[in-house]
Amino acid sequence: MSARDVRAVTLFVLIACGLAWLVALPLWLGDGLASPLFIVIATAMMATPSVAALVVVFVVERPSHRARALGLWPMAPAGRLIGYLALGLVVPIVLAVAGLLVGALLGVYPADFTGFSGFAQTLDEQLSAAGLPAVPIPIGVMVALQFVNIVVAAFLNLIPAFGEELGWRGWLLPKLLPLGTVPALLVSGLIWGLWHAPLVLLGYNYAGAPGWLALTMMCGMCVVVGGVLGWLRLRSESVWPAALAHGSLNAAVGSTMIMFVAADSTVDTTQATLLGWSGWIVPLVLIAVLLATGQFRPARRAGDGGSGPAVSSGVPVQTAPR
Repeated sequence: MSARDVRAVTLFVLIACGLAWLVALPLWLGDGLASPLFIVIATAMMATPSVAALVVVFVVERPSHRARALGLWPMAPAGRLIGYLALGLVVPIVLAVAGLLVGALLGVYPADFTGFSGFAQTLDEQLSAAGLPAVPIPIGVMVALQFVNIVVAAFLNLIPAFGEELGWRGWLLPKLLPLGTVPALLVSGLIWGLWHAPLVLLGYNYAGAPGWLALTMMCGMCVVVGGVLGWLRLRSESVWPAALAHGSLNAAVGSTMIMFVAADSTVDTTQATLLGWSGWIVPLVLIAVLLATGQFRPARRAGDGGSGPAVSSGVPVQTAPR
């Protein structure tokens, strides 16, 4: 990386993280995660990486193709983009469920994959609290409907998720590629994890865990999941599949955990789900396979003879992952 790129990355990180702490400050001065403003503040915080990327691109770097530098353009060929958007929707859901299966096999996730007893218990409690009678629908049908809800929520989550992805995968990851594909994925994932500190240190995602452990686990999760999101970004040469995958991930992790947990159980998210170490095994295997098969290279455009280095977002991309 050139000295100019280092300065740009440093400024980006300072703006993104500084704004995140500023936005989250009312939670620290008030009721923390119990604040009635939590959802509003957390959503606003997700926009801070985009603000940082826009400042760096439009004020500092000012490249000739700014939309390309952010991964917003080109949105072609359409067939390839649609294919990676479909992967962005489905892959996080598959990884979330696979992580629960592995966690159950390793004894760290208390699962009920057949009776859905925990999900049924949660539904009963919610209906009882609302003063409503039990729903006369088989629990299996309710589980199927929950998957439909995850898909719908993935698209609803796309807007706030885009606020993060424009910064993390849209601009930052390609900017770090001169370090090599693997170092770029590691560094961008670590920065993404540390950016979550204002919420994680309040107990978000890892309730009951000491702050140092919660933040360490969050960084680990972001490195692992960031590798999958990074693959979608680099392979498609677009930020949109990664943004949809981020929205799908946010919808799938909590929902699947509730759907398949056993009744009267407590889930330790430092160990189970995609947030915990057991949930990282399957995505790590996927990333290893993708790296071994060269799938982090941009897909060739139609008519591309393959000569010369591929270019993504105006940054030369390694012709082989390393």
